[in-house]
Amino acid sequence: MAILIDEARWWFQGRKWCHMVSDVSYDELIEFADAVGIPRRGFQGDHYDIPEEYRPEMIVAGALVVESRELVRRLRSAGLRLSPQQRRERSG
Repeated sequence: MAILIDEARWWFQGRKWCHMVSDVSYDELIEFADAVGIPRRGFQGDHYDIPEEYRPEMIVAGALVVESRELVRRLRSAGLRLSPQQRRERSG
């Protein structure tokens, strides 16, 4: 079991964002996010978008810090990476 979080480096609406995933299941990811108070609207089908200011809290709660490439590699290895179209369908 691992909840993974990458560096905050993506700008959107004046804030920096990072990604948070599970390398086990979507259910594990959603359960972790619910436990730390991340709204479901942040779920993007196979990951959560997390504002930079919440990242330290996710790490304290147990998210493992990895580089973005490692996060995507592990998501793919687990068979959990979705195409952009699949992500839109799941998060909508």
